[in-house]
Amino acid sequence: MTIESISCAKNSVSNYMLRFDDDSTLIVNSAQVADFGLCSGRDLSDEEYSELIEKNERYASKTRAIRILGNRNLSTKEIKKRLIRKGDSEETAQNTADWLEKTGLIDDEQYASAIVKHYSAKAYGPARVKDELYKRGIPRDLWEDALEGLEEEKLEAAADEYLNKKMKGSDDPNDLRRAMDALVRRGYSYDLSKAAIARYISGIRNEE
Repeated sequence: MTIESISCAKNSVSNYMLRFDDDSTLIVNSAQVADFGLCSGRDLSDEEYSELIEKNERYASKTRAIRILGNRNLSTKEIKKRLIRKGDSEETAQNTADWLEKTGLIDDEQYASAIVKHYSAKAYGPARVKDELYKRGIPRDLWEDALEGLEEEKLEAAADEYLNKKMKGSDDPNDLRRAMDALVRRGYSYDLSKAAIARYISGIRNEE
């Protein structure tokens, strides 16, 4: 494979376009130009060309991953899925995910803790929080440590606050039943939900 020409890529100061003798093209970065000694007339062996393609794919994947991440948190599983949807191979996506972990740009353990903190602050119970961890691809071996922040006292306080805002002093049986169902849907166990309703009823009766 012979390079017929090399020129600056459009809208880029660090990327270059290679045109080969079979009329195919490839965009490479300045580091690849230096590493492979790329220049017009350079004849690449099949091995060199394959290595260049592989490194090019990895570089493109890393650049794509950083763009996908932006300022958001994603798990290792989520970033791999997104990269594969963008056209990366399974192997390239995994290599990029490993690189992101090593550089600290993704951290499943910290992400798990952030998920628990976020949803518990919104008065969601353990079952709903676990569902969010599952949907975001957090490995199950990280769940236990992350869920330690869901202390029973905090769960009770969150449920009580939710009921006070939702019920607004009502003791209508239908409202109480709907509130009970709402707590269960939000991830609280039946026992925790029942206890929260009992505390709410006791509280409003003491105010009378």
